[in-house]
Amino acid sequence: MAFTVSSNSFKDGDYLGKDHILSADFGFGCAGGNQSPHLKWSGAPEATKSFALTCFDPDAPTGSGFWHWLVVNIPANVSELAAGAGSAGGKMPEGALQTRTDFGTPGYGGPCPPEGDHPHRYLFTVFAVGADKLPVKADTSAAVVGFNLHFNTLAKAEIMGLFKR
Repeated sequence: MAFTVSSNSFKDGDYLGKDHILSADFGFGCAGGNQSPHLKWSGAPEATKSFALTCFDPDAPTGSGFWHWLVVNIPANVSELAAGAGSAGGKMPEGALQTRTDFGTPGYGGPCPPEGDHPHRYLFTVFAVGADKLPVKADTSAAVVGFNLHFNTLAKAEIMGLFKR
């Protein structure tokens, strides 16, 4: 069985709805709900001991993309995150840890590309991890999270959302 991820919030390759776009509170000029989307995965390898999740915009005009969401240490018995789980006041599974995004804090930060820019891709990737816990903290950078994932990933599945303004 292949490792796959899907969402009730959007279909692969579709535009993300306003609920999932960055809120005005962040000061980037968007006025969305900043709610993390629903994600569900299946078909992970039997040796999976935990999951991780990232949301990355490779099209951000930074020279290095933009990390919108990082979650590690999701227990192996969890296969779904409800819409809003990664947002302020959301409910993450016990043991899961959200780490620092490029907004500077842990938790979901929705899309908000520059006005008039081409559609940006938001890659939601779920990683099947061969370790119970990665040795990271809430303030760990995305690069260090990625380094740890590189050496502990058994499989990964991805779904892409788009946004343009």
